[in-house]
Amino acid sequence: MTNTKQHIKKTYFYLNNELNIPENHQIPLYKDKEALEAFLKEEIAPKTMAFTSLKEKLHFLIDHDYIDETLLQKYPVSPQNSDTDFNFDFSFITALFDRINQFHFQFKSFLGAYKFYNQFALKTDDNQYYLENYADRVALNALYLGNGDKTLALAMAEELITQRYQPATPTFLNAGRKRRGEMVSCFLIDMDDSMLGVGRGVNSALQLSRLGGGVGVNLSNMRAAGDPIRHIENLSSGVVPIMKLLEDSFSYSNQLGQRNGAGVVYLNVFHPDILSFLSTKKENADEKIRVKTLSLGLVVPDKYYELLKTNLPMYLFSPYDVERYYHKPFSYIDITQEYDNLVNNPEIRKTKINARELEQEISRLQQESGYPYILNIDTANRYNPVTGKIIMSNLCSEILQPQEPSTLNIDLSYDQVGTDISCNLGSTNIQNMLTAPDFGQSIINAVKGLTTVTDHTNIEEVPTIQKGNALYHTIGLGAMGLHTALACHEIMYGSPEALEFTDAYFLALNYYSLVASNEIAKENKRRSKTLKSRHTPMVVISINISKNHLHLSLIK
Repeated sequence: MTNTKQHIKKTYFYLNNELNIPENHQIPLYKDKEALEAFLKEEIAPKTMAFTSLKEKLHFLIDHDYIDETLLQKYPVSPQNSDTDFNFDFSFITALFDRINQFHFQFKSFLGAYKFYNQFALKTDDNQYYLENYADRVALNALYLGNGDKTLALAMAEELITQRYQPATPTFLNAGRKRRGEMVSCFLIDMDDSMLGVGRGVNSALQLSRLGGGVGVNLSNMRAAGDPIRHIENLSSGVVPIMKLLEDSFSYSNQLGQRNGAGVVYLNVFHPDILSFLSTKKENADEKIRVKTLSLGLVVPDKYYELLKTNLPMYLFSPYDVERYYHKPFSYIDITQEYDNLVNNPEIRKTKINARELEQEISRLQQESGYPYILNIDTANRYNPVTGKIIMSNLCSEILQPQEPSTLNIDLSYDQVGTDISCNLGSTNIQNMLTAPDFGQSIINAVKGLTTVTDHTNIEEVPTIQKGNALYHTIGLGAMGLHTALACHEIMYGSPEALEFTDAYFLALNYYSLVASNEIAKENKRRSKTLKSRHTPMVVISINISKNHLHLSLIK
């Protein structure tokens, strides 16, 4: 009897596995639909807590600290609804839920439903019952992104339930929850070359990972293996032990068990530890140095490509000596401009290698593991319209924002707080956007929603991130489903028509994001005048556009 029950409970797993068994040389796609139906019937329906009404449900979720009542209070009770037993506009909340339910959302695949209920859906504290479905999660996201604006909240509800716009995972997961992490997707931190800097950097990575974002860490400033410590030669262990510390930190620190930590480390290609850095991702690497989950990225100046082309010797420079001579960290030196000076400077230790052999090593590793990412740093800084120097990027190599180094006191407090980066991301669904009633308005809604997140982000645990967000209010609006859109319109991937389509889509996205940013700037100016502020907020737009992403920075 027990075995039979276990078999019934796992029917959807069997059906999902059968999807991989061809029938008459065809993929049996109907098995996926059967797996979805079985999952909803066998797993979700019996384990979803039932309520007689939305009012009863909200009372339960608020009273048991599952959702944050202050979010609902952004929509205050109107005089005509003063008889409600809530201290927010329950009639509007009801109307928003009703509007979402009118779309009769249905999951299109087993994996979509399985991922939502296992990673996103709100559950009871004992994890035995589900407290929300997809429409409920959309409603709380819409209320959060609307930020008290009923018109925007209703608009965001439609964008989300039609899946024209999808917030980043931290936002979609956390919006409306009482016990939650932050809403921000990605963080970038610069690590100082000292034991204090390592301690502070690892702690920052732990905190940011706990809050739910992916974390990029710059290791280019760290002294190389064999560099001196307190002027005693050959004491430094280099960057690899720090990489191991960070990998363990990300593995340990996750967001309430619902989202695994994720991180990337960036290293300048002219750093003496470059070869050992790359070796950590080899499949046959010694377990003492191998990193399994940590991502790798390279910061590559133009000088590297020049050395590849000319096949001249390539010199790697000690970050310890460079910082002592230039009085600023290695990452903030223009290697392309200073290369000859560094080579000819006897005070800076250097190692000679062959650039083409290094390139072969990079290519082999990319074929083997997909790593490292490549960030062409001189190109990024050449087109950077914002004052400051870009030194690294994030897990997807899409965030390009200036940073400033910090200086620390002996107790790990900041003597001078530098500038690190947080970025909230969201994505449009290209195929669904093509059928939007108003393409431009959908983009405007997305930018306004993203701005709500960055305006309400305050990461006190990491002051450098807090400062960077206050300065830049960085958002990134991208796109997904390009291949699907091309296939649906019978356009061959990579064809001239595909390139034209892609350019047209992102140019339109770019334009309406600027329209939205301009509206936000004017609204901020009006608000500042109303509040008799001494300062008028200004919005500067930084665009990094490619075939797959548009990166938009709002600097207020």
